[in-house]
Amino acid sequence: MILNLFANSESSPQWREELCPEAIVLRGFAMPDGADLLAALQEITIQAPFRHMMTPGGFRMSVAMSNCGGYGWVSDHTGYRYDAIDPASGKTWPPMPAVFLRLARNAAMTAGFANFEPDACLINRYQPGARLSLHQDRNERSLDHPIVSVSLGLPAVFLFGGLRRNDQVLRVLLTHGDVVAWGGSARLRYHGVLPLKPGYHPLTTGHRINLTFRKAA
Repeated sequence: MILNLFANSESSPQWREELCPEAIVLRGFAMPDGADLLAALQEITIQAPFRHMMTPGGFRMSVAMSNCGGYGWVSDHTGYRYDAIDPASGKTWPPMPAVFLRLARNAAMTAGFANFEPDACLINRYQPGARLSLHQDRNERSLDHPIVSVSLGLPAVFLFGGLRRNDQVLRVLLTHGDVVAWGGSARLRYHGVLPLKPGYHPLTTGHRINLTFRKAA
């Protein structure tokens, strides 16, 4: 189990942790861009506000979501999918800000995944109690590209499992500025987030923001 309760304070240096082959935590990697990322996020959510999507089974997701880029991930009674159109507005999703794209490319390269060109960024907002159950990311057209996940704001415990749902799960504390990148042999590993605990962060107040970059098409 990887659970460092004192990891990544505001003055901590950056370092790497390997969860398994081709799955890397880059501690503090996004911290220098934190304020710029959140400023860009504010512009995105003016155009595509956060919303709680419904699962195909009719359950309301505890995590509020938005998207930016060429494609957005959506969920409703018809299933999970990527769509170029925001179903709430009937318009295309906001373009991916340059600071988002630069961070995703650099993090992927640092983790060992060259030439990553994401066309979708899923934006999750966690309030206390919100969680993400174990799942695989497999709605993308090709699984040859990595996933790059950026944590901002309140800390959360990231669950990183194996290729089967009942495989042993690592519990990894992620704090503001941490980035997780996984691909290759680790691309279909199950992952999730434990219920968020209450807290306060000066940039996000009482919640956590997660940016997940993918190559959807």
